[in-house]
Amino acid sequence: MSDDRIAPGTYMTPDEAKEFHKLFVASTAFFVFVAVVAHFLVWQWRPWFPGTAPYKAGLTATAPLHVTGKA
Repeated sequence: MSDDRIAPGTYMTPDEAKEFHKLFVASTAFFVFVAVVAHFLVWQWRPWFPGTAPYKAGLTATAPLHVTGKA
């Protein structure tokens, strides 16, 4: 039995392996691109390193209210 499989147990021919690798690389690149765009947009919305004025203003605006004991 002579077939052109890459290695025992892979069940792929070299052409199938190249096609799978091409699809895998393309989908990984697309995923990384989407992740980078998402991180950039979140960074523009709310930076995760404190110190910028809009971020500090957002923190003080959401501070809990202190209620006095007078009734």
